Amino acid sequence: MKDNYNNNDNYRSDELFDEKSSQEANTSNADQDSSDFLAANDNRYDSNSYSFGSDSLKKPKHKGKISVVLKSTVAVLAVLVLSVCVVKVYKFLNASKKELIEFSGDNIKSVSRNIPESHEEKEPESDDKELPSLIELAARSDAKPIPDIVDSIMPSVVGVASSFEYTPRQTFSIWGWSEEPQTELVRKTGTGFIITDDGYIVTNAHVVYDESYDSGEAVDVKVLFSDETEHEATIIAFDPETDIAVLKVDETKLKPAVLGDSDELRVGELVIAVGNPLGFDLFGTVTSGIVSALNRKIDINEKKMNLIQTDAATNNGNSGGPLLNSCGQVIGINSAKMSSSYSNSASIEGLCFAIPIKEAKVIIDDLINYSYVTGRPNHGIISTRDITETESRYWNVPVGVYVMSLQEGGAAELAGVQVGDIIIDIDGKAVSTAQKLNEIKNEFKAGDTVSITVSRNGQDIRMKLTLQEDKFIPRSQKQTAKKSKFSLN
Repeated sequence: MKDNYNNNDNYRSDELFDEKSSQEANTSNADQDSSDFLAANDNRYDSNSYSFGSDSLKKPKHKGKISVVLKSTVAVLAVLVLSVCVVKVYKFLNASKKELIEFSGDNIKSVSRNIPESHEEKEPESDDKELPSLIELAARSDAKPIPDIVDSIMPSVVGVASSFEYTPRQTFSIWGWSEEPQTELVRKTGTGFIITDDGYIVTNAHVVYDESYDSGEAVDVKVLFSDETEHEATIIAFDPETDIAVLKVDETKLKPAVLGDSDELRVGELVIAVGNPLGFDLFGTVTSGIVSALNRKIDINEKKMNLIQTDAATNNGNSGGPLLNSCGQVIGINSAKMSSSYSNSASIEGLCFAIPIKEAKVIIDDLINYSYVTGRPNHGIISTRDITETESRYWNVPVGVYVMSLQEGGAAELAGVQVGDIIIDIDGKAVSTAQKLNEIKNEFKAGDTVSITVSRNGQDIRMKLTLQEDKFIPRSQKQTAKKSKFSLN
């Protein structure tokens, strides 16, 4: 049993006692080398399942180095994060400053250094060149300043005052209706312009000849010049169909207006109107506009006229005044304006019309030289009345033009037309109004022969009518008619 005990137990009593006695006897060996002691202990504890060697009792030597590296890494990361945050804050503040400047419009002072912007971010430089005005865009390339045009034309513009004898059909007094008509003197004003230095003046026919109230030709005409001098004028001739009249004053060394070519006009071109709207209190009023349209076919007093449309403001009293281009040349004669009477629901403005000067030149030449317009066809019918559909059903007669009076020895009388006939067609084209009759007639020339059909006592009669030259001259004009071979060309 002793042997078994010694083999199984590493801690033998004899070795322990021997070691103790050895330590007491030999004190000089107390400072034995530590390595030998540690080696002896290692040999004695190798069989233990738990190791408690010297290596497990010591701290690792590299633990301090790892801690320093981690701290350095964290510090570097903190610096980087802080730098990024500073850059973001700077950009945000800079953008906010720009937005404040744009919003307030004020310059905000800053002590920060100005950073030059890149080439792409620079705003384009503003163009100091001003855009052209509407007048400049509408004017011709050889246009003159409007004040210079006005200074040049004003001595040629005149005011026209006409007096008419108006006789109403009936008058009313405190005693009741009177059968005896009483003649009244009615005054009408308009505008004209000088065309020769010896006193010929052009205006509208309706300024000196009244058709609205059947007053006829004016009994007295006076002309007011721009220097406020007044002169007596003589009516040389007038043509109601083209609304042109020629007057004459006994003056010389006058300044005539310069006539241009209306065929050169373009839609949208600048035009200037000069006249005396609403009387002589507004003498020499100047307005401007553009050409709204050319060759407008407008019906005025049952006459179809070819006119220039413009939005240059004109009013009653502007009639007969000049319409100028941007060079100061007369290219039209102001004649008519559409007013609110054309519509029951809306006011009308900016619809004014002028006679083209190229067409007017031919009429003016004839009026001065012959007192009438040469070559114009005349059917010899003086007065008519339109038969409407209502009257046609009531009287059981066809729709057409009722003949009320004929010119003695005229084309219609020579063809066999009688008073009381109803004209129903001319040249195979049906007619229902006197305006339509004249339109078809004016398609021919003097000397042409056309067919005409009339209804007489329920029968249709066709006949041939040879148009004559219209030489009708008002009685008062016959005394002044003369052939002066005057020409505006």
